[in-house]
Amino acid sequence: MSGDERYTVPALTRGLQLLTQFSRDERELSGAELARRLKVPRASIFRLLHTLEQLGFVERVGDAAQYRLGVAVLRLGFEYLASMELTEHGRPVLDALRDATGYSAHLVVRDGREVVFVGKAAGTQALFHSIQVGARLPAHATVLGRILLAGFDAAKLGALFGTAPLKAYTRHTPTSIKKLKALIDQHHAQGFAISQSGFETGISTIAAPVFDDRRNVVAAVSMTVPAQQIEPARAATLVKAVQAAAAQLSARISHQTPHGQATAPLQHHVQKLAA
Repeated sequence: MSGDERYTVPALTRGLQLLTQFSRDERELSGAELARRLKVPRASIFRLLHTLEQLGFVERVGDAAQYRLGVAVLRLGFEYLASMELTEHGRPVLDALRDATGYSAHLVVRDGREVVFVGKAAGTQALFHSIQVGARLPAHATVLGRILLAGFDAAKLGALFGTAPLKAYTRHTPTSIKKLKALIDQHHAQGFAISQSGFETGISTIAAPVFDDRRNVVAAVSMTVPAQQIEPARAATLVKAVQAAAAQLSARISHQTPHGQATAPLQHHVQKLAA
């Protein structure tokens, strides 16, 4: 037994693994299904469910044998977000970007093969109010994810995504590690990414990277535009606004002064939008 394994608590590990089985697509699961997935005896699963239910992390669905996540999970998630320096610094930056453009602004981080929305400033378009904090999207299929995968070489991408073809969501989705790597490098080189109906029809997304003090990409600032295509001149101005917001957030979390043309004050880009 290794030193690390000596300090592992199997019951806690199983309890946390149980909670991760619930998702947006599978909000309710039975004890029998959880036992099958985790390859744990049903009696053990029901003891775990009873303990988690007492603590509020799961709850029974009526009188059925189904369970769903409880409010304690939500409370824990909000406490985590509130404790993140990134979200604290990001809130005023997102608000300023939204106020400047009228479009929804988001702060996104990567969790494995998915991106997670951890901050939001809702725009004037009611259509996009449904994108909530906590929402997840596939990293390989979105410009958000490809911005956040900067620095990954082919070997590291292969370890993350495996050898099977990547799932295609539209004709624009890269379905191989080679194609994914090419897009990641392209986005990284230009300092932003723009997707015009690349993941969802009628929705355009502009994203720019947020760096820590070591110039590692730790998050992305994005803007959602309700358009199939954005007129080139306007797209260029919106890109600069998103880059400026990302640079301001980078400066806030790294405690450094913004640099580069893209870091001009957001108001400078607002004037161009109004012109």
